Amino acid sequence: QVQLVESGGGLVQAGGSLRLSCAASGSTFSRRAIGWYRQAPGAQRELVASISIGNSTNYAESVKGRFTISRDNAKNRVDLHMNSLKPEDTAVYYCSASAPYISTPGRYWGQGTQVTVSS
Repeated sequence: QVQLVESGGGLVQAGGSLRLSCAASGSTFSRRAIGWYRQAPGAQRELVASISIGNSTNYAESVKGRFTISRDNAKNRVDLHMNSLKPEDTAVYYCSASAPYISTPGRYWGQGTQVTVSS
């Protein structure tokens, strides 16, 4: 069982930056792929960025060059650094973990953190 807690959301002006953090419980964090997803009102949840067990990263086209995902296995934490934020980045952001040694997140979910970007 893994529990995930997101933090760092808030209100920011367009062009600004935020850092989201996902803190995980349990001793198997390093064996799990982690993803950040977001869901805007009326839209489907979408993958924003993910990081594998081996630290390979993957980004949605819409955030490439602006967002950076990183993990610290010693702290059981994954961060999402978001720069040059746009109003269309407004959404609830969720952290998700895979089952052990599975490459796709989605097995466990956090409660989400709201990010609002004003124009």
